[in-house]
Parts: sequence; C-alpha cells; structure tokens
Amino acid sequence: MSANVDLNNRPDYDTVLQDIADYVLNFKIESKEALDTARNCLIDTLGCGLLALRFPECTKHLGPIVEGTIVPFGARVPGTPFRLDPVKAAWDIGCIVRWLDYNDTWLAAEWGHPSDNLGGILAVADHLSQKRLANGDAPLTVRAVLEAMIMAHEIQGVIALENSFNRVGLDHVILVKVASTAVTAKLMGANREQLLSALSHAFADGQALRTYRHAPNAGSRKSWAAGDASSRGVRLADMAMRGEMGIPGVLTAKQWGFYDVLFSHTNNDLALKPEDKRAFSFSRPYGTYVMENVLFKISFPAEFHAQTACEAAVTLHPQVRNRLHEIDKIVITTHESAIRIISKVGPLANAADRDHCIQYMTAVPLAFGNLVAEQYEDSFHAAHPIIDVLREKMVIVEDPQYTREYLEADKRSIANAIQVFFKDGSSTEKVVVEYPIGHRRRRTDGIPLLEDKFKANLATRFTAQRSAEIFALCKDQAALEATPVNRFVDLYVI
Repeated sequence: MSANVDLNNRPDYDTVLQDIADYVLNFKIESKEALDTARNCLIDTLGCGLLALRFPECTKHLGPIVEGTIVPFGARVPGTPFRLDPVKAAWDIGCIVRWLDYNDTWLAAEWGHPSDNLGGILAVADHLSQKRLANGDAPLTVRAVLEAMIMAHEIQGVIALENSFNRVGLDHVILVKVASTAVTAKLMGANREQLLSALSHAFADGQALRTYRHAPNAGSRKSWAAGDASSRGVRLADMAMRGEMGIPGVLTAKQWGFYDVLFSHTNNDLALKPEDKRAFSFSRPYGTYVMENVLFKISFPAEFHAQTACEAAVTLHPQVRNRLHEIDKIVITTHESAIRIISKVGPLANAADRDHCIQYMTAVPLAFGNLVAEQYEDSFHAAHPIIDVLREKMVIVEDPQYTREYLEADKRSIANAIQVFFKDGSSTEKVVVEYPIGHRRRRTDGIPLLEDKFKANLATRFTAQRSAEIFALCKDQAALEATPVNRFVDLYVI
C-alpha cells in the first residue's frame, strides 16, 4: 500500500463510549442510599440556585437570547418567570446552581461538581413532561430526574477517579458535557446508536481551558462554564436524535483523536508524571458509587478543598478575634490539590478570584467567625483591610499524609489544619479537620444542616407557605419520586 494514503476502514465506537451507553441504557438503579442522597442533592442544588438569584452578576445572564421569545412547552428556570427552550434553560439552570459554588463536589484525580448536570436534566425533563401531557401521555416523574442525576454523577465521577484533565490544562466541565449528553439523550428516548453518536460529539468539541479558574485569570466564567457545558450536552443529544452521524474513533484515532490531540501533553509547569496515562483508565465499573459518596457543601460557600480550613478557622476565631494585629504568622497545613488549585498571593481582582483563594477563605472566618457569599464581594473586601493583612502572614505547608489520604478510596479525606502564632511567642493549638461536614463519614451530622440550608434558601425567594409546601414534598422520598416533573417545577416558578 502507498505510504501517502490513509486506510479508511471505519472503526467500531471506542470502548469508553460503548461502556457509557450500555450503562445508561441498561443499568437498573436499586440503591436506596443513592436515591436518598440524590433527593438531598436535588434540593441542595435547587436551593443554591435560588440563593444565586440575589446576585445581579448572575441574573444578567438569564432569560431568552431574543427578548420576548415565547417557547411552546418551554422549560422553566426555578425562581424566575422564564420559560425557555431546553438548551437555553439548561444553560440558565446550570448557571444559577453553580454560581455560588455552594453545593456538591467530587474530588479525585479530577475535580468537579456532578450536580451541574441538573441544568440539562431538569430542563429536558420539564419540557418533555409538558409535551407528553399535551399529547395525552403520562409525564416523567421526579424518579426519572433522580435516576438521571445518579447516572450523571456516576459517569462524571468514575471518569474523574483515574483521569486528570487539569494536568493537561483542560477544565473539568468536559465531564459535565459528556454526562449531560448521555443522560439527556436517554431522557429523549435515544437508542444505542443515537446515544453513541451524541457522546462522540461531546468529545469532538473543542474543550474548555482551566485558565479562568487560576491565577492570574480567575474570573466569573467559572460560575457559568458548567451551565454552558450541560446546555451543550442537551444540544448534542438533540442533534443525535435528529439522525446526526457519530464519530466512532473520536478518542483513539491516531493524530486526530481526543487522546493524541488533547490528552497527551501539558502546558506550562503542570508536568505530566511518567505514570500518567495518555488514554483513560478506570478503577471501577459504573454503578451508584459516586452519588453515595458525593460531598455536600453545607457550612461554607467555598471551593471544596478549603472547606475544612474554613471550619478550623471558625474554631480558632474566639482565640484570635481580639488579637488579629498581634499575629506573627498563620500556618495552613494542607494537601497537594489545594496548593495547586487555590493557593495564591497578590491582589484578588473579583469575587470569583476570592472564592478560589485558600488564604482569603481562611482569613475571613478567622477574623469574623463565619464565611458567607456576600463576603466575597468587592464592597466587603474593600471595607475590611484586615483580610489582606492576615493573608500576607500565611504560610502554606503540604502534609504528604493529607495528600495521600485525599486519594485513598476508603478515606477520600480533604484535610486542612490551621495554627496561629503570635508576636509574643505564644500560639494557638493546631486545629486539624480531616473530613468536612458534607462528607459521607459525617452524613448523620450533615443532613439536618443541609435541610436547614435548603429552608433558608427557599425563604430568599418564596413565601413561608410555599417554602413549607416545597420542603414537605422534598422530605418525603416516595411522594417526591411519584410527582410529575412539571408539577414539581410548578412549585418553583415565580
């Protein structure tokens, strides 16, 4: 054969795509723990979206692309009057639920927030339910939403266990796009070929860079990037349902495939280790593991690697609040991922910059005894120069044990420790927090607080009567699962 031609034998779909498609189409969800956790994840995610509606920088993005557009059977955006096509509704829902960085998280070789997939899931489920009713058919129930959430969590989380996209400069929202594509295609009624086609296009897209999450470019895109990804998943699923052909070797094609183009090199100083793979590797099959082990953000609207640092700082607040100007240094002992993602010095340009700075997220609760979303805003930062004074006194130290146990499957700790040293030679104790309140190991303590958080978030948008009605339904697993999606969303419409 001539050396200057390509062999044009079309391959089978890559195994990675086939495994996802078979899981989505065939796996039966029977885990009561997964369904119960998904219910809590649903209410927490929607509550965080309602809270975000208080911030104009978020709400300026919401609504139809063309003002005044009326969409038949349009999907509703909770907490707003908007009724949009499912692609834009997915964008808007994804934007509000991620804006404050205050709900669930998954930490492994890659990081991310699997609840970001709710943007696509809820938009498609609401639209389809209304359309079905108009055609005389039964609507989808919230059980279908919970099952789609479990599967989206599992796809995003299992891929993230062994495969680091951040080390090649890509943002984790690629996994939101892949997971949203898979589960929304299923909701739309995709067969195996349609689902595979949709998934192949999710990987063929140009992927988002992580630059908007890191110094010196951290900014508000990180708050809408996942909504954008989930929305794109809905669009790709719709294209596949219309018969768009797939790209079977999208991952493995030599020179032109995802692995060779985007997963085999790195940028700047994030050097790949020799053991890092140039193709995806997997340590477990798809099931319900991720939802059962997901991390909830309960106490603080802070990037998850800093949650335990914030808790330690709150513990130390009574000992230091009257001695802030006597502090000589503050030692933060942490793990490698926190150092790589959120440790930064120098000016902080905006709220998005501050909520990804472990020094800022530690200084505020040390000084004020708590950390709330409003404390990231420019006005609060400018009014309290003590925050930057404290930041300048901080020393970041990696503990190899913290780094190791962060990745151990039976622990998955997110440990931080804080100790404050004063100019007179005295010091506080070293306060260590290994597991945040939202960790699976602290579920018993965490869920009542998560429910209180949901009630507080409901109260920012609805009357006491409506809030009580929503909470009562969401507390009842069986009743919630049986509720038609359109009826459920009705409760959240302004």
